[in-house]
Amino acid sequence: MSKIKVAVVGTGFIGPAHIEALRRLPNVEVTALCEATPELAREKANLLGIERSGNFEEILAMSDIQSIHICTPNFLHFPQAKAALLAGKHVICEKPLSKDLKEAEELVTLAKETGLVNAVHFNLRYYPLVRQMKTMREKGDIGEIYSVIGSYLQDWLFYATDYNWRLEPDKSGDSRAIADIGSHLMDMLEYITGLKTVEVFADFNTVHKTRKKPLKPVETYSGKMLTPEDYADVPITTEDHANVLLRFSNGNRGSIVVSQVAAGRKNQLKLEISGASKAVAWNSESPNELWIGNRDAANQQLMRDPSLAYPEARGIMSFPGGHNEGFPDTSKQLFKEVYQAIAEGKQPANPGYPTFADGYRELLICEKILESHRAQKWIKI
Repeated sequence: MSKIKVAVVGTGFIGPAHIEALRRLPNVEVTALCEATPELAREKANLLGIERSGNFEEILAMSDIQSIHICTPNFLHFPQAKAALLAGKHVICEKPLSKDLKEAEELVTLAKETGLVNAVHFNLRYYPLVRQMKTMREKGDIGEIYSVIGSYLQDWLFYATDYNWRLEPDKSGDSRAIADIGSHLMDMLEYITGLKTVEVFADFNTVHKTRKKPLKPVETYSGKMLTPEDYADVPITTEDHANVLLRFSNGNRGSIVVSQVAAGRKNQLKLEISGASKAVAWNSESPNELWIGNRDAANQQLMRDPSLAYPEARGIMSFPGGHNEGFPDTSKQLFKEVYQAIAEGKQPANPGYPTFADGYRELLICEKILESHRAQKWIKI
């Protein structure tokens, strides 16, 4: 079988996660890796067992590479995705699709003109019980959606000494918590409910208005105690915490809380959707359990099990009940659909996976949320 040859650009946290998921697909081979410098690219390629490495221009020039995964900091997404499309490569891009709507709109237009497969890594849609909730809504099990309560909580920026490029607007954009993890929450909310968010009212808080940036790579100090001289004080302008009220296309309401300074919450996305017939609630830190709430009967706890799920959800389960599936499996299931399209050579008319158009939609919502915070009023989307 001839395998689709893939290049991955960027090897922070998410690049290797893409690589691991891709290696679980029978028709795909990761053959090239790109990093900021040739030396780093070669080092990471050796570490990850990848044959070739190079700079971005060299990767684009490799004629056998059919698709490129862009896993770099946010400010590089637009120029790299555009260059890859113009070079005739299919593109899978990390979120956010770009730093602003104008760039995102250009990418959506270019992707449509080329007909190339384009996807955004909204992988959290691919938890099986998220698909189960979506299918329950489509089949009328939940009834008309009355309200949605959501949260996405992390603690990796809890201390003033916690630092990352995402704290720098020139690399990440003017919003952080909402754009970084809130985008997943808003994408999943609309995906499950089928509703559009039509108006938002947001209030942000920057808990650490100054953070301490290490003056040298943190690895330099491995095993050593940092001193005050090892840091520079850096002013922070992006949000650590956000509260957002939502109005939906069916006239009903919702709210979300997003925080990167919630002690003990390592990576917890929660959604509770209340409908006219029943409610459902799901938590990403216990992804194989779905709570189902009833008014006139006992509440239920559905465990992830292919024999108990709707066929639509069963299709993204790889193991029997009791054999838990988690975060790494979501990327595999997303890429499985994307590479089915790549094998056919073009973007489907109605792809089931998240596309550049979905990336544009989430960027639009995030920008309106930021606009609402700045104006301290309701903003229409």
